Amino acid sequence: MSTSVAGAVSPTRQAMRRARRDRSARVGFALVLLLILIAAAAPLLVRLAGQDATTYHIDLLDPARGNAPRGAAGGMSGTHWFGVEPLTGRDLFSIVVLGLRTSLVIAITVTLITTVAGTLLGISAAYFGGWYDAIVSRLLDFLFGFPQLVFMIALGIIVPAKVSRTLLLIGVLSVFGWAGLARLIRNQARSLVTREFVEAARSVGSTGWMVITRELLPNLLGPVLVIATLAIPGYVGAEAALSFLGVGVPPPTPSLGRSISDSIAWVYTGADPWFLLFPGAMLFLAVLGFTLLGDGVRDAFDVRLRRTN
Repeated sequence: MSTSVAGAVSPTRQAMRRARRDRSARVGFALVLLLILIAAAAPLLVRLAGQDATTYHIDLLDPARGNAPRGAAGGMSGTHWFGVEPLTGRDLFSIVVLGLRTSLVIAITVTLITTVAGTLLGISAAYFGGWYDAIVSRLLDFLFGFPQLVFMIALGIIVPAKVSRTLLLIGVLSVFGWAGLARLIRNQARSLVTREFVEAARSVGSTGWMVITRELLPNLLGPVLVIATLAIPGYVGAEAALSFLGVGVPPPTPSLGRSISDSIAWVYTGADPWFLLFPGAMLFLAVLGFTLLGDGVRDAFDVRLRRTN
């Protein structure tokens, strides 16, 4: 069954048109697109720079300064565009672009998993109700009350090193990440299940799956897109924070969070403040881009703003 009048533009399409006119959304989209292109082309960029993220350049370090990079600006040169990492001499440009790739792969994968799981569980709980809704609700209460950060840190310590930390991070963040979206979608879907178009779909013999995917989901696409877009910077920050604490992606896999963690001592002593600049700037741009895009999408779907335009 169709919920819109023939020839009318759907609310979702109208909202996306408003998002395209929003300056913050355009800036955020351009920044996100640039970062995704950098992450996708990271191996090629590293090869063009003539470096890699694993080779040690001990000759570029100064033992008299605690093995800080020789020269000014953290050892930046035509060969090492962002300088080199203290203690190891690894190329910092390679570490930063490959670290961005790691962060975005984890954040986008977790967002896709949690968005699909949270949306389907939230809508199905509202539609079927009864014991199924009760079980989903108790599971949500459990996840909201569980000490997630402590569990993530503990799990990162006790899980054997042979287990991929990237997959472990994706799994743990996904397990806890879908609950917020599921609760929001469940609450909004409950106001739709008694509407006329849902009853009409049932009366013509539509299955529960058809009602959920063809009737309820299109009407909830707005909040789903908003939450999914705003969730990505949160997962970028979560991956960086766990790597900062030493329970994220282990070396030698590049990670922005671990690079920032390693740079703190060098910034504190003043030996190499440049070590923090590039990983921190890349993390900041990633979070900023997705946040601006998410804010623009949220404003486009905001009913109050829609009424004033």
